[in-house]
Amino acid sequence: MALKVGVVGVGNIGTLHAECYHGNPKAELVAVCDIVKEKADRAAQRFGAKPFYSVKALLKSGIHLDACSMCTKGEENGGDHFTPTMELLEAGIPVLGEKPISNKVSEGKKMVALGKKMKIPYAVNLNHRFTPAALRAKEWIAEGRLGTLKTINMRMWINNPVETSPWFHLRALHPHSFDVIRYFCGNVKSVAAFLNKGDGRITWSNAQVILHFENGVVGHLLGSYDAGPMYGLEACDVTGSKGRFVIDDACEHLRFYSRSSIEMEQYSYLGGMRSFGETFKSRIGRWVEQLESGVKPEDVDGSGEDALKAQLIIEAAIKSWQTHTIVDL
Repeated sequence: MALKVGVVGVGNIGTLHAECYHGNPKAELVAVCDIVKEKADRAAQRFGAKPFYSVKALLKSGIHLDACSMCTKGEENGGDHFTPTMELLEAGIPVLGEKPISNKVSEGKKMVALGKKMKIPYAVNLNHRFTPAALRAKEWIAEGRLGTLKTINMRMWINNPVETSPWFHLRALHPHSFDVIRYFCGNVKSVAAFLNKGDGRITWSNAQVILHFENGVVGHLLGSYDAGPMYGLEACDVTGSKGRFVIDDACEHLRFYSRSSIEMEQYSYLGGMRSFGETFKSRIGRWVEQLESGVKPEDVDGSGEDALKAQLIIEAAIKSWQTHTIVDL
């Protein structure tokens, strides 16, 4: 029997979630919710779901939900996540939130704690880790093909003129970056950051963040909201004692270099994934698959706790820049 799911917040990203559920044979989209009535009504008509205009009304309706995506937005793209997420979790409904988990660490901690208390899966759409290229690279690490990990260097940059605060670039974009970094190399121990602003901008739109990991790996992130589209969205380079891999353009190309050979392995469009937009389908597909299998809350991929740890790195980077110090997590 298909999982009955809902989507709260049906703007651009919420509509992508709804499309993924609607096209997944293991899921049935039964409810959509938005405080803007026209958005909820439009999504309901498009997907054959029932519209609601508040989470409270959705919960009082008695409609059964096996899971719900929470795709509100707010300041720094995370300011409106807290209240509806807490309402859903308190009702015992597994939640797949959007990134950032919140633009306030205190709220993120409360959401993660509530998910644990209720013993239900709580995850976040950290979709960059759910690509065939990232999964293959992760397998190489687990198999020991890279040997002992030594360095990671990552770039995430787009041309985004939008800004709502000095920290919009870091808090809105780089939950993805730091999640990918943690996915490959583990927990970060210390952070140092250097920032500057694009011409006429209020946000610190360019960042170099230096990282030291608990396992001794060293690395850095180059992030920007001022880059043009010709530069590619994302690249990740991980080096170990035996070899190195490079992922280019977020999900499209993967290369492996052995330290003991001049030969290079190259893969393009693994699993048929040709662009970043397709990562929503793979991530939400994994969420549905795990729920259907009865995943334990602590085993859910791309968990709320993973998202919180990425946000803690961002806040450490902000503090580092403000104080011009190395910040320990």
